Amino acid sequence: MSIEIKVPVLPESVADATVATWHKKPGDPIKRDEHLVDIETDKVVLEVVAPADGTIEAILKKKGETVKAEEVIGIFKEGTVSIPPKTEPAKAAITATKAEPLSPAVRRLVAEENINIEKIKGTGKGGRITKEDVAKEAHPQSSKEPSPLLTQSVEISIGTGTREEKRVPMSRLRARIAERLLQAQQTAAILTTFNEINMQPVMGLRQKYKETFEKDYGVRLGFMSFFTIAVVEALKRFPIINASVDGNDIIYHNYFDVGIAVSSPRGLVVPIIRNAEMLNMAQIEKQIAQFAEKAKNGQLSIEEITGGTFTISNGGVFGSLMSTPILNPPQSAILGMHKIEERPIVENGAVVIRPMMYVAMSYDHRIIDGAESVQFLVTVKELLEDPARLLLNV
Repeated sequence: MSIEIKVPVLPESVADATVATWHKKPGDPIKRDEHLVDIETDKVVLEVVAPADGTIEAILKKKGETVKAEEVIGIFKEGTVSIPPKTEPAKAAITATKAEPLSPAVRRLVAEENINIEKIKGTGKGGRITKEDVAKEAHPQSSKEPSPLLTQSVEISIGTGTREEKRVPMSRLRARIAERLLQAQQTAAILTTFNEINMQPVMGLRQKYKETFEKDYGVRLGFMSFFTIAVVEALKRFPIINASVDGNDIIYHNYFDVGIAVSSPRGLVVPIIRNAEMLNMAQIEKQIAQFAEKAKNGQLSIEEITGGTFTISNGGVFGSLMSTPILNPPQSAILGMHKIEERPIVENGAVVIRPMMYVAMSYDHRIIDGAESVQFLVTVKELLEDPARLLLNV
């Protein structure tokens, strides 16, 4: 019996997709639910699995071709298959003795590198094996890992005396990022306001309670939950910062969906913490940890990265001291966090050394005035420099 292999249903905001990789060839024996093909959208990679035991009869859409939702991309022939036992290679194949299941992205890398996962110590949550763990086992001589912002691995010979060039197409995600950033610059009147925050009160509070917090909630206490709660409180006081432009209308949102920019092997993605105003710090930290793990393994869903009313981006984790973040349309503002550095400041007439962080907020000047943007950022600063105000709402 022949079965059509179709592109999964795409969200309304996604017009088309690209065939990224076929993992099986016509004639290969395939078991039910085995991974057949990756479909890349401008937001996520969708996996298509085998509907039954059988084999691929024909591939109708090759790697790199553009496809639509529910378009037929191949023909699958259902039937009993006999998979011959694999011979032991030089490196042992994947075993299934690990307690934690492997993500699809990790499975592919393990198969490509032909690694024995029993030799790998997982560094992910709960001992889960990540792509970085596999890469380190496969290439132990690499002393420096590639940047997580790279969307593709391109080998270029350095210092060989040859003037080589290599052209590679942008991934759909990278192309979409470029399109949205260009759209933001062309359609919004972007300005940026700056300030600095004395992080000593937050760092002291974190140092005092981090062990108890992790023991009670099973998640680390980071800076992002402090910033998220401070941002939500400031957004309540300045609702225009949480609004968006639609033609000649301003849309005020009575909810606070905060996007947290995280890096992934495919590029920068912004998963959304929905209704952040209803969450405590532990719930926020858990969501951020889950998003980071999913982003690393390519498991974020379209729903998790769609929407949002405000974004927080932390360039400080990469060492950035100062930057001007670009809006994430249709949002009207974005907060950029940066590296914490000890600097001399004046307190009560005396020069003291404090751990300081520069912060920057870019905003759409079409609807947000300079006074509102400055007051918003000052509010965030005041809340973080006196964290008790977060509890008292003062």
